[in-house]
Amino acid sequence: MRRMLDRLYDAGLWLAAVTFALIAVLVLLQILGRLTDRAARLVELPPPGLTIPSLAEFGAFLFTGAVFLGLAGTLQAGSHVRVKLLIQNLPETAARWLGVVVAAAAAALAGFATWSSGLQAMDSLKFGSVSYGVIPIPLAIPQGVMTAGLALFCIALIDTMVTLARGGQPGHQAAETRTEEQD
Repeated sequence: MRRMLDRLYDAGLWLAAVTFALIAVLVLLQILGRLTDRAARLVELPPPGLTIPSLAEFGAFLFTGAVFLGLAGTLQAGSHVRVKLLIQNLPETAARWLGVVVAAAAAALAGFATWSSGLQAMDSLKFGSVSYGVIPIPLAIPQGVMTAGLALFCIALIDTMVTLARGGQPGHQAAETRTEEQD
């Protein structure tokens, strides 16, 4: 089960990385198109007008997908901002149970966000909602990706909660320990 969850979190991180790479490729293509237009004007040719319509929307949707798909993996990697001032000053058992309560509360919030996002995606699909740009993008696509990322984050929080409740060390604590040992 542990291997499957870790692979799931890694898959989310890889998908996030791919979406960031797509943003970079789209922006690069847009820049090359503008440079081609300028070069054509310099040699007094008509500019070919190489642009990517709705680039801002594509970029925004891809960025949103990257952020939400990466939540679970970055939690496990210990990359989320955590304030440990209270936990460091508590006895080990109390700190662990506080972690369980915090992870449970966060999982409940993430579960609610997943449910709400899923409802919104279903409504967008039902009503055929599209973006307002030059290229109409079905809103259910980015909303579905956001819902998937939230669901994965909810699973990671439940994983953290269960691991702490069983007395284990969750992924983010193991990553923090490795970082402290390297310093």
